[in-house]
Amino acid sequence: MEETRVAILAIVVERADHIDQLNEILHEYRKYIIGRMGLPYEKRHISLISIAVDAPVSIISAMSGKIGMLDGVTAKSVYSKL
Repeated sequence: MEETRVAILAIVVERADHIDQLNEILHEYRKYIIGRMGLPYEKRHISLISIAVDAPVSIISAMSGKIGMLDGVTAKSVYSKL
């Protein structure tokens, strides 16, 4: 079994029309997701989402990459040292 890492994905959604696609990606990787928190920021018309995951690095990179390819969506991952 491949070693897993704990990480946080920070996601900024600037275009709400891509929320359905984002949720489809998160559903695809649901078995790796520990939890998620979403904050709509109405003043700027954006959403800020954090996703806690425990997964192999390759899975985290793939998920972050798919999310980041959505137009108007930015995703960055931060890994624990564990």
